[in-house]
Amino acid sequence: MNMNIVPYEKSFYNIWNDFLKSAKNYHFFFHRDYLKYHEDRFCDHSLLIYNKSKLIALLPANIQNSTLYSHQGLTYGGLIIKDKMKIELMLEIFKTLKEFLISKNINKLIYKTMPYIHHKKPSSEDLYALFLNRATLIKREVSSVINLSESIKYSNGRKWSLKRAKNEQFIIKQSSDFKTFWAILEDILKKHHNSKPTHSLKEIEYLYSKFRDNIKLFLIDKDHVTIAGAVVYENPTVAHLQYVANSDKGRGIGALDVLIDHLIKNIYKDKKYFSFGTSSDDTKEGGINFGLIDQKERFGASAIVIDRYEWNLT
Repeated sequence: MNMNIVPYEKSFYNIWNDFLKSAKNYHFFFHRDYLKYHEDRFCDHSLLIYNKSKLIALLPANIQNSTLYSHQGLTYGGLIIKDKMKIELMLEIFKTLKEFLISKNINKLIYKTMPYIHHKKPSSEDLYALFLNRATLIKREVSSVINLSESIKYSNGRKWSLKRAKNEQFIIKQSSDFKTFWAILEDILKKHHNSKPTHSLKEIEYLYSKFRDNIKLFLIDKDHVTIAGAVVYENPTVAHLQYVANSDKGRGIGALDVLIDHLIKNIYKDKKYFSFGTSSDDTKEGGINFGLIDQKERFGASAIVIDRYEWNLT
């Protein structure tokens, strides 16, 4: 094999995105327009990996001091690859990657993995390579997911809440009014969690302008007033709840339950998975907000894990 690694430059924009389109572990997160929105926060050091002049893998990444990170601005990461990837080739990629990084005085790689639910085809060659290279598992988060191809079993409490809420005259609509939703979201996060959304209103509006096929906003109104909403990120096999917000009025009458039920059973019934995301809270025992994860499990969600590895190159 004759491999070489090239750091990403803006002139590679089309080459990168064209490869991504046909990757078996595609995610729109990895598109260069998505990575662009927070380029001022991270020193991008993404890599293109070639074998005999043929592009065979991408690695979205940023660098900090002498450590390379699977891009810290993304939920998932790792090597982006195509159907023809073989174990032997992946092991050679890791060998070449190690040599390249050491030559650049980078002595550590923090590697995020992508959950299997996002794979268009099985794509865990990198996990085996991490194992053989003695990378250490340093973080594991629990994410809650519904398999939409199987019977969905809500808890009795969730069924009761939905039955009660059906007496309300809700209007559910798809919208582009992020300003209204963000006002509810920021108020709820500030009031109940003393936090704020990962994205600013300006950032989510930029991302929506670039990825209208992947980013959707759904609102639920009562008496012509928006009382709850959800931002959904769509990938080929997964509908993921990126943000949800329920006003105090909406909370009292089950508005968000009705909206999520509508998304699961109507809007995204033909997807393979419906993802609620993680319930991480490092301030709590076990690193989980058990109240939050319980709400997801009451919709019938089960656990998958999102792993992060540390590979000491020296």
